[in-house]
Amino acid sequence: MSGPMDDRQPGPEVEVFGQKLSMRELRRRTGDTSAVAGIRSVVLDNGVERGVRALEVRTSAGLEFEVLVDRAFDLGSARLAGAPFGWRSGNGFRHPGLHEHNDEGGLSWLRALDGLLVTGGLDHTLFGGTVDGDRYNYPPKSEVTHGLHGRLTAIPARLLEAAEIEVDGRPVFRLKGEVVQATAFGEHLRLTRTIEVDFDGREIRLHDVVDNLGFEPTPHMFLYHLNIGWPFVDQGTEFVAAVSKHLWASDSVDSQGVSYRTLPEPQRGFVEQVFEHELVAGADGRHRVALIAADGSRGIEVAWEAAGMPHFFEWQNLRDGQYAVGLEPSTHHVGGDAAARADGSMIWLEHGDSREYRTSIRVLLGSPETEDARSAIRSLGDQPD
Repeated sequence: MSGPMDDRQPGPEVEVFGQKLSMRELRRRTGDTSAVAGIRSVVLDNGVERGVRALEVRTSAGLEFEVLVDRAFDLGSARLAGAPFGWRSGNGFRHPGLHEHNDEGGLSWLRALDGLLVTGGLDHTLFGGTVDGDRYNYPPKSEVTHGLHGRLTAIPARLLEAAEIEVDGRPVFRLKGEVVQATAFGEHLRLTRTIEVDFDGREIRLHDVVDNLGFEPTPHMFLYHLNIGWPFVDQGTEFVAAVSKHLWASDSVDSQGVSYRTLPEPQRGFVEQVFEHELVAGADGRHRVALIAADGSRGIEVAWEAAGMPHFFEWQNLRDGQYAVGLEPSTHHVGGDAAARADGSMIWLEHGDSREYRTSIRVLLGSPETEDARSAIRSLGDQPD
């Protein structure tokens, strides 16, 4: 890996508006390559979003997405050629100062749920509750109380990098941020997130490292709430995965009769459905799932390293006005914090310990790409009806 691309050499070609051009040839045609692809730093300045720093990323393939610096370096709106695929809930990208962590019985996280990626963690995911805190050796804090999916969402990041770099001779946009979740007499965890996308790419690549800066053994739980919305979620959209078995489903599945596999149109008063699927990993050690349109014209494929996040949930929020599917790789089973402590599956990080996570989100265009994705997943295994 090296510095900025050498303008004196033609270098590898990138695709720009259907043409193959070297970066040198592109620069001959424009005084600023950000005319076709680039990173722009902005500050949102209205309503509940006021004061939130964001990075707007555009590629020459028509991919656009936001990195919300002040919301844990998560991903906000996302579009391809103007068509949105990152779900918008109506909440807006609320400033972290407005977050209500302990309100509504710990469910106030739902008021911050918006955008393509909302990350759960760093010491707790899934539903809230009270757990033992004696390990922090602070008598007034014998217990720790958590809300849904933890505290990470409302912590601003420190921006470390936002630049065009060269990787294997090709131009790549890299964004890097650091989020620290800490308290006196408690956890002191750090998330370092690196996001990369090719200059002419349709794939977002995440590399997360979580380490313990503190000196007490600290629980670690981590989850990606990857939220896909219309038109990539629509009537007839198919969830495709290599599912060896279903481990759990919410009670609403029996009463509503909506399949985990093929989606209906939006439903009035739909009660969220959650499934935990046991997936089959590929020879490369990665899990893969996809959402594919009924006519095969478009889709989203998510792939991640199974060793880091061996568990997976499918979240269906098919209610009128909120229509979305969540694809959720997770470090832990759906039972959550207390269950992980009880069965010994909780991850404990000592001082200096770290965990790594690598994930990609790829937009599929046209039947050849969606069929290739389906075939790759089917090569790993089928899925129950």
